[in-house]
Amino acid sequence: MEKEKVFGYELLLDLYQCNSETIRSVKKLQEFVDSLCKLLKMKKYGETFLPYFGLNKIHTAGYSLLQFIETSSITGHFSENHNKCYINIFSCKKYNEKKTEKFAADFFEAKKCKSRFITRE
Repeated sequence: MEKEKVFGYELLLDLYQCNSETIRSVKKLQEFVDSLCKLLKMKKYGETFLPYFGLNKIHTAGYSLLQFIETSSITGHFSENHNKCYINIFSCKKYNEKKTEKFAADFFEAKKCKSRFITRE
C-alpha cells in the first residue's frame, strides 16, 4: 500500500478585538497580503480581490479578500461590527504556521487569537 502524501497545509485564524481602523482600510488589507506573501516567500498570482459587501446584515458587513498564490490561496473576512478577522492560508508549500499566526495577530493588533492548522492529504 502506498504511503499517503501531504497535499497541502491550511492555517485557520480567528482574530478577536482587532484594530478597527486596520480592518476597515483597503490599503492596510493590501499591505497585509503583500507583507504576508513576502514573509512566507509565496508568489502572488494575479491581483488581490478586496470587495466590500455583506451589507444586508450588520454582522457580515466589511471587506473580504482573496489572493491566489502559486501554491493555492489566502482568504480573509473582516467583521466591522465585531472587529474580528477570519483568515485562511492554504498552500501546497510548507510554511511556519506559528510565525504566520504571530504576524497576523500583531498586524491586526488582535487581543485574542484562535488557530487551527490542518494537514491536507
